[in-house]
Amino acid sequence: MSTASLTMSAAINAGLRRAMEDDDRVVVMGEDVGKLGGVYRVTQGLQQTFGNRRVMDTPLAESAILGTAIGLAYAGYRPVCEIQFDGFVYPAFDQIVSQVARMHSRTRGTVKLPMTIRIPFGGGIGAAEHHSDSPEALFTHTSGLRVVSVSDPADAYAVIREAIASDDPVLYFEPKRRYHVKGDVALDATPSPVRAMDHARVVAAGTDVTLVAYGGLVQTALAAAAAAQTEGISIEVIDLRSLSPIDFEAVVASVERTGRLVVAHEASQTGGLGAEISAAVTERCFYSLEHAPVRVTGFDIPFPPAKLEKHHIPDLDRILDGVDRVLDRPNSLQDRGW
Repeated sequence: MSTASLTMSAAINAGLRRAMEDDDRVVVMGEDVGKLGGVYRVTQGLQQTFGNRRVMDTPLAESAILGTAIGLAYAGYRPVCEIQFDGFVYPAFDQIVSQVARMHSRTRGTVKLPMTIRIPFGGGIGAAEHHSDSPEALFTHTSGLRVVSVSDPADAYAVIREAIASDDPVLYFEPKRRYHVKGDVALDATPSPVRAMDHARVVAAGTDVTLVAYGGLVQTALAAAAAAQTEGISIEVIDLRSLSPIDFEAVVASVERTGRLVVAHEASQTGGLGAEISAAVTERCFYSLEHAPVRVTGFDIPFPPAKLEKHHIPDLDRILDGVDRVLDRPNSLQDRGW
């Protein structure tokens, strides 16, 4: 088995390349994905290899990109659309929610739309307005879509291949601040029949608290678990991977062992994934809980200017404060009577 040390962006590139080699129905399209190779160079070199009929530069019109991809998928292709930045997905929202998500149901299962929509998301890079959103909950709320997020190069490579091979439309969220993180990737691995994109994974075992995260916050959660260990607190970290559907079996199994749940994400708190996970876990294992679930999230504001984003994105200290809350240790909310 060939293993290489790759950044996340290079791993996604390798996964796209392998998918295009394996299936000539796979086409890549988006703003500047061809000649430039994307603003993050994730698609670098693909147009030179596969030509401009399979790697297509499009106008700056996200609705048109998705509308064209719907037609291609309907005709039997497997389009991979890049939304250049998370905040640019909103012009395509109507196409995704009204068409992509509904086509299979509308046609009583006779039509599938096997398409992958790549969305770099989240903050941490000091970008301008509309370049650092976390809109995943808008799509997890929409039936008919699969929503996934990756956190390291190995998963990025495996899951992009699985997403492209899936007959379902998949939104593939890439944490842009992790693009340059390196890791070992098994490049010639045959996709497992048990798809990684369907299952959460335990990335650090623990016994005292279950900490659920995804995307860019998984590494922060692991750092929090390592810091807590120095104080004798054992945190089990779960990388959610699939945001819709959620692998509640894995989450519940962990909470039944630990009795405590903390959920962390960059998106705003109200109506976010943390609320859904907390409610579902409470329903499923109420009598195993030693404390109410705690959410550690971004604030309910538009994403702030670059100089303020470090205060908005949950960091190690805020996650550890959430851990202190579920353990009834001194924490930042005690003075408020929470």
